[in-house]
Amino acid sequence: MNITKEQIDDLNAVVKVAISKEDYQDKVEQILKDYRKQANIPGFRKGQVPMGLIKKQYGKAVLVDEVNKLLQDNLNKYLTEEKLDVLGNPLPKQQDDFDWDSENLDFEFELGLAPDFEVKLKTKKAVTQYKIVADKKMIDDQVERIQKQYGKLVSKTEVGKKDEVTGFFANEAEEIDHKTTLELDKIKSKKAIDALVGKKVGEVVTLNTKGLFKEDYLLSSSLGITPDKAEKLAIDVTFTIEEINEREPAELNQELFDKLFGEGNVSSEKELKDKIKEDSEKQFEQQSDQKLLNDITEKLIEETTFELPADFLQKWIQVSGEEMLTNDQAKEEYEKSEQGLRYQLIEGKIIKENDLQVQFDELKEFAKGFIKAQMAQYGHMDPKEEELDGIAARVLGNQDEVKRLSEQLMSQKLLDLYKEKANLKVKEVSYDDFIKEAYS
Repeated sequence: MNITKEQIDDLNAVVKVAISKEDYQDKVEQILKDYRKQANIPGFRKGQVPMGLIKKQYGKAVLVDEVNKLLQDNLNKYLTEEKLDVLGNPLPKQQDDFDWDSENLDFEFELGLAPDFEVKLKTKKAVTQYKIVADKKMIDDQVERIQKQYGKLVSKTEVGKKDEVTGFFANEAEEIDHKTTLELDKIKSKKAIDALVGKKVGEVVTLNTKGLFKEDYLLSSSLGITPDKAEKLAIDVTFTIEEINEREPAELNQELFDKLFGEGNVSSEKELKDKIKEDSEKQFEQQSDQKLLNDITEKLIEETTFELPADFLQKWIQVSGEEMLTNDQAKEEYEKSEQGLRYQLIEGKIIKENDLQVQFDELKEFAKGFIKAQMAQYGHMDPKEEELDGIAARVLGNQDEVKRLSEQLMSQKLLDLYKEKANLKVKEVSYDDFIKEAYS
């Protein structure tokens, strides 16, 4: 067997594979002998079928199968040994005059080659790295929510502006009949608040659904209807009052601190606010990091220019799916995937040049951190190391989970690298300003 490469240009090549009879004859003969031993053909005893008949019936199919195996194995080996960085897979060239009866078989494959390019992490224009800070208003609002959540309900005889009112919403035409609890400080409509304030248990109030709540999602849950139905709903509904309560805020004392953060971890209102600030900003960091990763990705694609073997890739896309695509469909799919392919090449080069690797021990610790964070959400704040090791072992026994966590860990390694070497400008913002700037 002889394999040679003809370089067309920097991004395209043709590999020629010449296979002689000696490369496949012994294997084909052995397979046909095995067929002969097992063949059941009317008129012949098992194992006594003439070899000429076996070759006539099975020879071509066995030959084609064995030659294709030789091609696949040796072509892959050649690409590896020659260190050819190919895109997609080699595409066999159409040969109209190909003759399987010839003793010497010649094949040609088109290759799309990865471009040679340089990645500069220090982009021309700096990328904004947002540092989201928890401002005083946010912290005070969180303290108020905590006090409200852990406070106690005090029964009242008539509705006040900050009370909670339990009752039934009804509208016969829209088939609404749903019990709910309204928090008056979440109602947007001044007309609705005025209608409710001063009312007593047993009284019925008519409210309009349009613009009733400060948050749109509250309408569907309060009326017991789907969000789609609630979206454009503008009708009058009756609300029959069954219960009126004032939520007396919890005291900011040691009992509450211990309930929130474990015994002795927080011992004053200042420490509570510091803890809220720390936890909030840690959560915000995940959002700002994701924004940074996205922005650097876009900037690297924009500033790292190189050509791709577009014609080859479109041909490869055309034939590589379950169904053959038309030229126009393949072109459209290529245009959709081009930016992703460019970043795959850029990312791969960054990983290689900076020797970023995911080691198993690192992956195990990363998995344990992920598990610990999930357990904390359910109130399990201090799991034992043996417990984490056991759960991590089960998680890492699932290959899909290994792949997912490995990708997340590599993204974290890339992010750390960008923070160290990329051209960044840090900007401190409140969470509200971050949302306005980042996603406007």
